Amino acid sequence: MRIGGLVPFTTIDYPGELAAVVFCQGCPWRCSYCHNPHLLPGDSTRLLEWEDVFEELARRRRFLDAVVFSGGEPCAQKDLAGAIAQIRSLGYKAGLHTAGAYPRRLQQLLPMLDWVGLDIKELPEHYPVLTGAAASGYKAWESLALIQAAGIPFQVRTTLYPDMPDSHVDRLCARLKEMAIEDHVLQSCRPPPPSADTTPQTL
Repeated sequence: MRIGGLVPFTTIDYPGELAAVVFCQGCPWRCSYCHNPHLLPGDSTRLLEWEDVFEELARRRRFLDAVVFSGGEPCAQKDLAGAIAQIRSLGYKAGLHTAGAYPRRLQQLLPMLDWVGLDIKELPEHYPVLTGAAASGYKAWESLALIQAAGIPFQVRTTLYPDMPDSHVDRLCARLKEMAIEDHVLQSCRPPPPSADTTPQTL
């Protein structure tokens, strides 16, 4: 596991639960408005050790309900399934924030998850200009279909990127409504926080 940071307590990253967030390092996409650009490079050397993170989560299990794996793109981590199994062994619920870049890997993880937050950026055909990856939109929407079929609680989030046309927002919302997506959140694009390029929290 390549861990770029840890938030030891949050009330907003897993609806209805007190959680910690593990930020995974690395993402295959390059969205210009990314809120965590310091987590994009996979070769960063400013990392936390998973063993140290796990020990901290073990110490906090009386005070928390869940652990959320975020990023970056957590599904880029080959050892993610093992990490999820470990936090579940502590009695935590397992949450995942993903952009859906790896639908096949996500499908394997879904039986282990209690909740998913999925970033749907646009209709599939508009993804390449945002992500720099040709098939990214179809992967994201395939991931949405897999999550919906899995029957676990999930939320779809759309960040209104700079100059996103209103017509795109309307069409996107209509498509999700046609799919009977009940929990869809529109959120404003925010610049990266001033601490985005600081060293990850030490444990």
